[in-house]
Amino acid sequence: MSVRSTIVAFMLNTILAYAVFMISRIEYLLENWSTIAPTLSWGNVGELLTGCWMFDSSAIAYTGALYALLMLIPCFLKESRGWQTAAKWTFIIINTICLIANVADSVYFGFTGRRTTASVFQEFANEDNMTSIVAAELISSWYLVLFVGVVVYVMTRLYVRPAQHSRPTRPLQWVVYYVSHTITFGIYIPVMIIAMRGGATDATRPITISNANQYADSPSEVALILNTPFSLIRTAGKKPFVPPAYFDREELNATFYPLHTPPDTLTKRKKNIVVLIVESFGREFIGAYNERLDGGQYKGYAPFVDSLYKRSMSFDYTFCNGRKSIDAMPSALSSIPMFVEPFFLTPSALNDISGIADCLNKMGYQTAFFHGAANGSMGFQAFARHTGFSEYYGRTEYNEDNRFDGDNDFDGTWAIWDEPFLQFYALKMSELKEPFMTSVFTATSHHPFVIPVAYRDTFPEEGGSVMHKCIRYTDHALRRFFETASKQPWYDNTIFFFTSDHTNQPDHPEYKTSLGLYGSPVLIFDPSGEIPAGRRHGIAQQIDFMPTILNYVGYDEPYIAFGKDLLSTPDSATWAVNYNNGIYQYIEKNILLQFDGHETRGVYDIDADWMLTHDLRGQIGEDEARMERKLKAIIQQYMERMTENRMVPRQEKLSNQ
Repeated sequence: MSVRSTIVAFMLNTILAYAVFMISRIEYLLENWSTIAPTLSWGNVGELLTGCWMFDSSAIAYTGALYALLMLIPCFLKESRGWQTAAKWTFIIINTICLIANVADSVYFGFTGRRTTASVFQEFANEDNMTSIVAAELISSWYLVLFVGVVVYVMTRLYVRPAQHSRPTRPLQWVVYYVSHTITFGIYIPVMIIAMRGGATDATRPITISNANQYADSPSEVALILNTPFSLIRTAGKKPFVPPAYFDREELNATFYPLHTPPDTLTKRKKNIVVLIVESFGREFIGAYNERLDGGQYKGYAPFVDSLYKRSMSFDYTFCNGRKSIDAMPSALSSIPMFVEPFFLTPSALNDISGIADCLNKMGYQTAFFHGAANGSMGFQAFARHTGFSEYYGRTEYNEDNRFDGDNDFDGTWAIWDEPFLQFYALKMSELKEPFMTSVFTATSHHPFVIPVAYRDTFPEEGGSVMHKCIRYTDHALRRFFETASKQPWYDNTIFFFTSDHTNQPDHPEYKTSLGLYGSPVLIFDPSGEIPAGRRHGIAQQIDFMPTILNYVGYDEPYIAFGKDLLSTPDSATWAVNYNNGIYQYIEKNILLQFDGHETRGVYDIDADWMLTHDLRGQIGEDEARMERKLKAIIQQYMERMTENRMVPRQEKLSNQ
């Protein structure tokens, strides 16, 4: 199709770009329907569409800048066939890239629960298996490849070309041409800047991903309103941590203070510490946590962990502090939650930080971290070394151990299968000097969700989720680990802390809510019985591991940790925090408070209202203001300490002088 004017052609093609963005958003919604649709405020469609239009306008202004220049520059050369062919393919290629980014992110949303940001390039920068992973995903998501092909074909067919113009022969024609195109170009530049910034007033800053909360009632709506090109562009090279000024220093420390000063009455215990971080092993898969699911008939997919639950200290509400694997190590081993961006991927990762290993080294512990992937994968080895682990055992060390067959035990994509690697872990700990502190990060229950061939008939796909067979296999691997560990001389003198790195592929709607997506198990298992088994009516999270462990073994120096000691904190005073698509979530007792950094966006009774459908803002009295105040203090402490490099006690002393 063609029209006479390049200006009209540009306008029509810009509308086509908007259509491509909206079509990809519809695909995003349909791909994640079971997660996003239940949280949509259908009465709020007008606001949702306004937000979509604003963020699409910004993305199109950025990505379409070159195309706009080619079409609107006041130069008659642009009317030539060759120029217009170049302009057409610039438009097609750029918008195809945007389409692919949005569609690919619709799949990745199932793992992260949010739009992808520029940090994704750092996250997978050191992985050497991305080609095989992408190829496998293309095969499994063949229908999306077909969808992209169809949209690109239609976009190519609907693209509007300006008709060929003969050169003006009269001076007046030249004047009219250049004046009209100069005026149009002059008008478009401020329009483009306004679109990029998201507004025209002096008070308007360039919009960021957090501005989507203005149009959304839930974190899932935020992901729908945004688009991936915008998220990538607006987070590239940006500092993720901007300290708010909610309180002055004295009031801030009085409200929440992450410097833990041990009491004089500490008891020294030379207990071994084992922290099990199990890939994607969400609490949804554990029947013992879910007596209310499926009318009380739900059994789960982890019979061994169910039995471990009965022998462990457990809690009513348990959460992870992030949605990615790289969030779990800082949370579980250094008491650092994920706010805004994964800690690994921010400049603050270079800060001086401590952790369980660093502190226990000072008490004479031998410390070691285990991960069955290639050494260096996901940045785990770097973080382990940075936080004090004296030893690291990865796929390299596994392959060097003559007791195991590294070639046959490799899953072909990520790491050593869980069963053999956990056996390696159990036996290797017998070679360490007691007391020791170790942690293992498993890998099998991860995309592409395969298990060893020998177990495919034993643990077939069931229940509608590819995760279930993986969970059953990993549960079996954990059973075998504890069988082997129980025969080792160190077993009875060891405390086991159990959690998952994050949730994955939830099956029940209760675990697809903005809070359910953070439902990870937290178990404390003491074979000696010194820490009593039983379910407590409290809240536990990954960042509680560090203060719980350090206080229990009698670490007597100050340390920075954002969590609390679960063994000395009354159930009524326990709490948890996490961050989801620009919304901070704070849980205390049975109340969830959602806060966007400026105001409370929702308050829910998570015991009576598991699906988070009844907003209680303004109905719980002074508790709402108190909870918001506590959350603000946590956020401010986090942001200030990250930007000022104040994550170890010696820096705290200097800052207070």
